Amino acid sequence: MKVTIVGAGPAGLYFAILMKQWAPAAAIHVVERHGADETFGFGVVFSDQTLDIFRKYDPESYAEIVHSFAYWDDVEISFKGERMRIGGNGFCGCSRRTLLGILQDRATSLGVTVAFDTEVGDLSAFADSDLIVAADGANSAIREAESDWFRPVVDVRPNMFVWLGSTRPLDAFQFLFRETEHGVFIAHCYQYEAGRSTWIVETDAATFSRAGLHPTDEAATVAFLEQVFAADLDGHGLIANRSIWRNFPMIRNARWVKDNVVLLGDAKATAHFSIGSGTKLAMEDAIALYEAFRREGAVAPALVGFERDRREDVEKTQHAADVSLVWFEQLARFWDFDPVTFGFGLMTRSKAITYDNLALRAPEFVKTVSHTFAERQQASGHPVNLATPRPPMFQPFRMRDLVLPNRVAVSPMCMYSAPDGSPNDWHLVHLGARAIGGAGLIFTEMTDVSPEGRITPSCAALYTDEHEAGWARVVGFIHANASAKVCLQLGHAGRKGATRLMWDGMDQPLEEGAWPILSASPLPYYPHSQTPREMTREDMDEVRDAFVVAAKRADRAGFDMIELHCAHGYLLASFISPLTNHRTDAYGGDLAGRLRYPLEVFAALRAAWPAQKPMSVRISATDWKEGGLSGDDSVEVARAFAALGCDLIDVSAGQTVHDAEPVFGRMFQTPFSDRIRNEAGIATMCVGAITTADQVNTILAAGRADLVAIGRAHLTDPFLTMRAAVWYGVDVECPPQYGPGQQALRAQMRRERDDLAELRRRARPGRRNATDE
Repeated sequence: MKVTIVGAGPAGLYFAILMKQWAPAAAIHVVERHGADETFGFGVVFSDQTLDIFRKYDPESYAEIVHSFAYWDDVEISFKGERMRIGGNGFCGCSRRTLLGILQDRATSLGVTVAFDTEVGDLSAFADSDLIVAADGANSAIREAESDWFRPVVDVRPNMFVWLGSTRPLDAFQFLFRETEHGVFIAHCYQYEAGRSTWIVETDAATFSRAGLHPTDEAATVAFLEQVFAADLDGHGLIANRSIWRNFPMIRNARWVKDNVVLLGDAKATAHFSIGSGTKLAMEDAIALYEAFRREGAVAPALVGFERDRREDVEKTQHAADVSLVWFEQLARFWDFDPVTFGFGLMTRSKAITYDNLALRAPEFVKTVSHTFAERQQASGHPVNLATPRPPMFQPFRMRDLVLPNRVAVSPMCMYSAPDGSPNDWHLVHLGARAIGGAGLIFTEMTDVSPEGRITPSCAALYTDEHEAGWARVVGFIHANASAKVCLQLGHAGRKGATRLMWDGMDQPLEEGAWPILSASPLPYYPHSQTPREMTREDMDEVRDAFVVAAKRADRAGFDMIELHCAHGYLLASFISPLTNHRTDAYGGDLAGRLRYPLEVFAALRAAWPAQKPMSVRISATDWKEGGLSGDDSVEVARAFAALGCDLIDVSAGQTVHDAEPVFGRMFQTPFSDRIRNEAGIATMCVGAITTADQVNTILAAGRADLVAIGRAHLTDPFLTMRAAVWYGVDVECPPQYGPGQQALRAQMRRERDDLAELRRRARPGRRNATDE
């Protein structure tokens, strides 16, 4: 086999090493456009876990790497005059030049040939190669020559960054945040060998411009940043090495393989430096490609297998990098946080680190986080135990006169189980069980304010005395048997009405028995759906009044709170989104016009609903569709409702149009809640693929929401909150009938916690220091 590798970076060299060991007879040739000693940048970072992988695949190069590294366990965050140390991280830094030298020597010792100062304009010179690996970096000439096939997408990020070095010794990975007259500069710093450290500095474009910096003036950059970080450099200077300011390109490719050519490393995908994974990603690419050959044995199936099996891991890493880089880009949103909350948000920004994870690695820091969160509750008038503060999810929350016992909500979930609109035994058991299970706030499903406002023929409603009596029964049971509070979500289906039950075809039109529907504009949901009538002013008055009547019934039924549903493409949402509102009157056009009618309905409800009781609004923060609502829009929507007395924004997303393209994942809607909460200045509740107490605590402690709604996880575990309370050693109200079960759960959870801690201790990657190897 003849293998040509274009690019002598970590990806190309490491793949050459692994392949040569597996197939000693293969002719493996590496070509590199730069010289052997010509490398840019300073240090690279590896975690303990990554080093363990290297030890498995090539012990010889691993031994050389760890012999040359600088090791640290702590992350230190310096923010507004305070320094926080968070231990248990386990990383090492290594000189990029040293790493490349180690890999070059290892490759040549195995018989790989490496040619430097060799430009590759096209692949014609390698026509006789069985395999061509394009490991030629982010600016890959091979990828660009075949861009119609690989279909690269390059997302150039707005922040400016520059890569520098220093002689300043560091004993921790440092994040330094420095405010200047021009704006904030951030340094990501780590030592990579004795007397040498990497300093990556970034700032937003506006700050860069105000500072009068020029991208290519290295001397001016060094002089300026030495002043900005003078206290941190402690008398040491900064070192330039092609230190040019630039924007980071997030690179993705629709395809990685063309015939016998495969993209590897940064040519294939980049990951932002803020999670320190670029070199790691490249070398793990090399491992995955090698494993594909070891498994398949031949070029064609190996390349197919590599792309199939590797893509998910790469995309997960890129997603984590995306979330991380956005945190730094949106720094202004968090600048007014107290240092502890700011530090916790920084540590958990990419979702790879969580509250529980940090509690194992840095227990004192998490105790401080919980204490800080509790202090804020005490300052707002809640009696809390500061000596042994509860985790954030078990801290109370106040809205007007309503005090919730904890921060967990049961998300509104349609049950499609009320044939006449009246809540029945199903709703009593469904909502009652989850209230007994410990959640602090129980939301009903969307409850329709009129017969024409139903989604399906079996949706719950509140427009008759029978409906009111049914809801009073449910609310009465919860109040008598649990500490939970109950919120009624009121809505009108609009153009998504007269559809089938979820299990018969969600949002599909009824085949018979349909009723006339209405919306902001006469646009059917699906092309084959019923076309709604465009609402007249008379229709608007009638629907608004129906909401008011339902709210008065809700108060008589004993509800603690009501929520107005302005999301998911239902009636009021159809006014807000430009995708569904094509009106030319005062209720269409710009955002102010599109918001006019939903705000009228809210104002009427707020006037009719008791002043001491809170109200929330559910919104779709994005339509997941080009031309739909933007992030800026959602902040303005929240501000508009807040101005009229809204106490909480329930932040959901999408479901506005049938061909939306949502990006799913763990806690995937939380960033919208984060933005609205911290830019609009209103309390938020987040929802969407949140399944664990650990995620709840992470979201709350980082200041991304005030309440957390859990939907599907509550369907299978009504006692999710009670189980979490026992896990964290928190006493929560439990009906006496269930007391023995709670006691048994305590004993079980103690054993599980001990077992889990031991498993995690054993599974931790190897710990290293300079004398270990």
